[in-house]
Amino acid sequence: MKKDSACFVRVERSLSDLLGPAYTGASGAAHAFLTGEDVSAGTAATVEKVDFYPEALRGRLSGMLDKVGTQVIETTLRNTAAGATAEKFRTATKTGSAPLSALGYYRVGEDGRLYLMTKSEHYHAPLGHAFPGYTLIEKARALGIPNATHNNTRGFITRRLEEELVRTANGLGREDAAGLSDLLARKDDLYLVNRVLNLETGSLAVEAALKMILARFHRMQPDMQPPPYEGRIPVILVMGNDDGGLQANYHGTTVLTQMLRGMWPGLHAAMEEVGMWKVVPIRPNSKEDIDAAFAAYDSGAYKIAGFFHEIVMMNYGGRLLTPEFLTHAHQLCQASDVVTVVDEIQSCMWAPQLFMFREYGLTPSCVAIGKGFPGGEYPASRILFSPALDVMPQFGALVTNGQEELAALAYLVTMEWAQANAASTAALGQRFETALRAVAADFPDVITAVDGWRHMTTMRFADLNRATAFTRALNARGLDISAQTYKADCPPVVLTKLPLTADAAMIDFVVHAMREGLEKNKCE
Repeated sequence: MKKDSACFVRVERSLSDLLGPAYTGASGAAHAFLTGEDVSAGTAATVEKVDFYPEALRGRLSGMLDKVGTQVIETTLRNTAAGATAEKFRTATKTGSAPLSALGYYRVGEDGRLYLMTKSEHYHAPLGHAFPGYTLIEKARALGIPNATHNNTRGFITRRLEEELVRTANGLGREDAAGLSDLLARKDDLYLVNRVLNLETGSLAVEAALKMILARFHRMQPDMQPPPYEGRIPVILVMGNDDGGLQANYHGTTVLTQMLRGMWPGLHAAMEEVGMWKVVPIRPNSKEDIDAAFAAYDSGAYKIAGFFHEIVMMNYGGRLLTPEFLTHAHQLCQASDVVTVVDEIQSCMWAPQLFMFREYGLTPSCVAIGKGFPGGEYPASRILFSPALDVMPQFGALVTNGQEELAALAYLVTMEWAQANAASTAALGQRFETALRAVAADFPDVITAVDGWRHMTTMRFADLNRATAFTRALNARGLDISAQTYKADCPPVVLTKLPLTADAAMIDFVVHAMREGLEKNKCE
């Protein structure tokens, strides 16, 4: 592999490269039997290499930057097909920018304008749209490899992905087969992730972790062995607001995960009243809060059961939790047999080691991943978890998600490119963060702080009106940037999350557009 002028490493892979010739050969033979076709046709497709992100495509993308926000095609779709969604979604919908077609970090909206993807299409598309590496999925589909499977089959690609996730999460090299084998065999360490469950959404991934925690206090089935903390009240620590409220954390849309952030207050209060559980917020980066929580709730009737956190709190203005705070918190948890859950649904893939917890040197009990890894190809999240938590019955934490093999292949494609380009994307992400800090320094009356990390850098505004005026100006120019107005008690923060495929030209364009938007905002 060699670096090109755009600083990205060229990655060329075939199905056989990713999955091994034994598997692709067997798939080709099976397909030939089922279809009656000559086996050689399928075999040839498995060894054909695909350039994951061709230089010609990158040149095409950077060459269209001056068209962003302009009318590039004529359409007659405005106000057609009203749909039938929920009222809250209907009022928030912007059909004009809904994609007619998309490529790389662009989409052409139903209004015929060209839009720039500056929030990675809500974090699902770290490699942009129509990433060429995903054509390997179509090659797999042409072999008859199905995506509609069942949890109790767990095909070869799914199993391979599980091993790759465990290897990566633990920092093992690909050549270390013995190390991986030893790692997979370990059974008792609470602060080691070597198990994987396949789920559709991030909400279900976090819910699975929550079930595993509660199973240490409550029996899921009457015939199960008494859990270690039966009879004590489980206390869940979550990241709270600056004022100590619950609303800052976001870990999903199931009833239990919603209660972690203060929703369903009546139900929540009833559960606490009868001693089913208690949820305690920790202010961002407050060692004092977490020390106080352990002093108050890790003895007697109570037992701290789990600590849930993101590293970049994208639903609270992109607040970055510091290594000092998280190291301290995890040390407290490990000293008291507390399950640590790192929610990387939004941050996974954007770190050079693919997991931000590795950048911080953390060893969690559970890691929730999704969104980024399957690259928007499938709704396919995962929970990586400790073998010490592997006590659930078959349907205790699982779902019959019905999609595994091709979804797992999407993960492998994404990981292959991201790992090869870790150094490049780290440098480009730092370029973006440095540029936004320079912008903030030039507009101190408007921007009061810069937070987040690299591609996920955010800017806090002096007030919400200025933030929304700024985003409206950028939206009018075709940039997908938003102020966090939909969330209670959230600071007036403008959110970005550039795709990993954003090159220097795209980054510089976004920063220049931001400067222009701020100048306009200042003049008005």
